[in-house]
Amino acid sequence: MNGIGILKGLSVTFKHFIETYVDDIRYGGRKYLGTENFEVRQGTQAKGAFTVQYPEEKIAVPERFRFVPFLVVNDPDHPDAPGKDWCTSCGICAKVCPPQCIWIVRSEDPVTNRPVPEPEAFFIDIDICMNCGYCAEFCPFDAIKMDHDYELADYDRTGVGEHIHDKPKLSKPYEYWYNLAPTTAAEEAADRGGWEHTDVIKSKKKSGEPLMEKPWFMMRTEDPEARARAEAERAARAAAAAESTVSAADIAAERHARRVEALTRHRNWLSKKN
Repeated sequence: MNGIGILKGLSVTFKHFIETYVDDIRYGGRKYLGTENFEVRQGTQAKGAFTVQYPEEKIAVPERFRFVPFLVVNDPDHPDAPGKDWCTSCGICAKVCPPQCIWIVRSEDPVTNRPVPEPEAFFIDIDICMNCGYCAEFCPFDAIKMDHDYELADYDRTGVGEHIHDKPKLSKPYEYWYNLAPTTAAEEAADRGGWEHTDVIKSKKKSGEPLMEKPWFMMRTEDPEARARAEAERAARAAAAAESTVSAADIAAERHARRVEALTRHRNWLSKKN
């Protein structure tokens, strides 16, 4: 019969219209206060048509939501390397960035002047960033991730730290990343073979040291004994390093001797070849 489809559509609209007022009466205005009804109102069980009262209310973003990138570092109380950068300043993120908004300055050893796999400076211009996520996707060390903080409007666009984020502003502990995207963090840890940096995992497997079964921030809260053991091991390693008599100058001299020896072997090989 003609008009049945229109009546069905109007019935759905009228149902939502009624449920909107029923929902208001049931909550009595409490749905705009606090967070007790947050999951219900923003989930599949929500009924009626409602307006998000921003900024008092905010829509929950999905786990894979992408906004301005940030750098992952170890937790500040990590037993082995507190606050250690996961970034090795390889430069892949800067190369694949479509708008070229990433600048990296690699650190150097003050004695040997050789490059150190750690960024001395890291800048991202958030006005240019298109939030594509290429940097996070291509990073081989899971060191750069996409944040969920989208409230970055400002009256001042100039100056480092405002719309040009520097390394201190970009660096956030691993606990922050895990709480932001626990499913993704667990998937990445499974791919790496552990909850720590890729290089740390390889080093521990090579030396036979046990790997962390959980992220450090979980171990320090769920297992105080494990935290005490880790801190004792860190103190022992620090004491052993302090007792070491090998100086930076000795290390540099040894490296120089090895380079000279290798160069001599190469020259001898060339002379024999000719």
